[in-house]
Amino acid sequence: MGAEKTEGKRVIPWVVLALWIGVLAAVSPFAAKLADVQHDRITDYLPASADSTKAARLQEQLPGGESTELVLVYHRDSGLTPADRATAQEQVTRVAGEHTLTGTPRGVPSDDGTTFMYPVASNEPGTDEKQRDAFVEAVREEAHSEGGLTVEVGGSGALATDAGKVYESLGGPLLYTTVAVVAVLLILIYRSPVLWLVPLVVAGVSNYLSMGVAYGLNQAFGTTVSGQSSGIMTILVFGAGTDYALLLVSRYREELRRFERPLDAMRAALRGCGPAVLASSGTVAAGLLCLLAADLNSNRAMGPLGTVGVLCALVAMLTLLPALLVLLGRRVFWPLVPAYGSTPKARRSLFAAMGGSAGRRPLTVLAGGAVLLGTLALGTLNLPGTVKQEDAFVDRPESVAAMRTLGRAYPEGSGQPVDVLTPAARTDATLAAIRGTEGVADVREGRTGGGWTEISVTAAAPPQTAAETATIERLRERLDGSYVGGASAQQLDLKDTNARDRTIVVPLVLLSVLLILVVLLRSLVAPLLLTAAVVAVWGAALGLGGLVFGPLFGFEGTDPGLGLLSFVFLVALGVDYGIFLMHRMREESLRGAEPAAAALTALRTTGGVIASAGLVLAATFAVLTNMGLVQLVELGFVIAVGVLLDTFLVRTYLVTSASVALGRRMWWPGRLSRAPEPRPAPAREPVAG
Repeated sequence: MGAEKTEGKRVIPWVVLALWIGVLAAVSPFAAKLADVQHDRITDYLPASADSTKAARLQEQLPGGESTELVLVYHRDSGLTPADRATAQEQVTRVAGEHTLTGTPRGVPSDDGTTFMYPVASNEPGTDEKQRDAFVEAVREEAHSEGGLTVEVGGSGALATDAGKVYESLGGPLLYTTVAVVAVLLILIYRSPVLWLVPLVVAGVSNYLSMGVAYGLNQAFGTTVSGQSSGIMTILVFGAGTDYALLLVSRYREELRRFERPLDAMRAALRGCGPAVLASSGTVAAGLLCLLAADLNSNRAMGPLGTVGVLCALVAMLTLLPALLVLLGRRVFWPLVPAYGSTPKARRSLFAAMGGSAGRRPLTVLAGGAVLLGTLALGTLNLPGTVKQEDAFVDRPESVAAMRTLGRAYPEGSGQPVDVLTPAARTDATLAAIRGTEGVADVREGRTGGGWTEISVTAAAPPQTAAETATIERLRERLDGSYVGGASAQQLDLKDTNARDRTIVVPLVLLSVLLILVVLLRSLVAPLLLTAAVVAVWGAALGLGGLVFGPLFGFEGTDPGLGLLSFVFLVALGVDYGIFLMHRMREESLRGAEPAAAALTALRTTGGVIASAGLVLAATFAVLTNMGLVQLVELGFVIAVGVLLDTFLVRTYLVTSASVALGRRMWWPGRLSRAPEPRPAPAREPVAG
């Protein structure tokens, strides 16, 4: 009977592997379709309830659909010649002949005679992003520089096309770079020719599964899939998934010295670290799901997709990874094979030394760490203002070059129209109200359909300046029942909505994370300490961003969503390492270790794996700093730096020092806070098969 039971256990890994093969076969057709439902329209990022979003959606319903607006900019530093003007007119005529435009392009010369601007709009592409990109590229080919005359194609349509090229890099290139970075780090961590490949393959499988699930959510519930959200999902799968793998493999290696059979060792490893991994993924998922309360479409869409990525990584790392490791046996660790009954070589580890210093002077270490984090947080005072559209790219594309040329040549006016959508029955009254609004330079009536009329307004002030913003706000005050949109209005709504979302999402994230920690650690003090620590890390990481974004990176502003998104990710992901450390600390305390000894043992046994996990997670988010948009570079930098601060300062020094200083009070009001003086923990003996 015992032999049959043992044989049945040996079958379990094969059953798990077969189930995963079936799951992958079932999800494969859906995963391949995720790219087909990915969209990066402006409405996929705008606030759901904002005027600019409603205006954009109404424009999509007008005859011809959404309008693609371009500005053809002809420029010569020494002044345009008659031949230049003839060339410009010829090219614009060719564009009008090749494409269906809304209205006849009308040239506007600059006062200094160096520039000619032709606003061009077309409903030809509609809402199809590929057709829009094809239209923009065709216009760029038809309107080209020649004979010293510089021709640049800008406008909101060109900006969207150039941004779309960056979001395309969040697909294949981001995935390949992430895989390469994780592979290199795993090879360095494991120092094995085989072991590194196992968690990497499992992470790839979980990423493929997440793509299929994300597609299913899109089809079932209409969940928005954008380049940003799908890219973040990939990073979370590889980053968080590899973290879980590192913790499991480390504990499995430890248990292989106690158990003769790999299956028994794996079961013990799962019992030991499973609760910490589950709680860790739970905090990340709970934090990300809080983004569903956001009004900003891009933030709200990131919540479910990020959660899908984390949960798919969790399932794969707790089922497929253990099955593969058991089937491969001890030899997967070659050349550092953990033999049954052996003990690891005793050596003075870096984390033992760090724990020793924290244990000797815990209050001094705590005070020094708090001062350091507080000082770094002061850097937030140096954060640049909100980034303008023209400064949102790391490398300046043609659309941004056109905007800057317009800004120099037309300092007194805007080359970026403000769109007003008004009920058709009130068109005349709306036109009169717009003309009577301070800051308006020009007004043109556009399309009418579905009970709405489109009006194009040219502000007297340059785009995204305080004066233009004041004009937009005056229009919104005067035009009751109408919607004011356009690129500048969208940027204004993005800033306002991000501020609103922070006041709602931040408390939700803190509350959800705190509740999970209370349930896991059976304490109030320890969860409050961990939560305060990750908030301090977020402030310090954002402060470091303030010190480098402008002076070092040359960025002219920060993305409005940087504070909220970096907070959600750093709090949710940063608590992971606190959970790993505190869970092991609690485990040692339950075995009878004194509070100080439990804290130092937990640091010594988990410090290496936490450091490895932190390096991997920081490296995966650092991949974003190689992307072409300022918002992605800033987000990747802040999260990567925050994870490193959390890993090497907060977890190793501050949390350990606080645990030593507080003693049993760390576990108040749980049972461990009231326990009598413990007896020495019994030695754990090897277990034969």
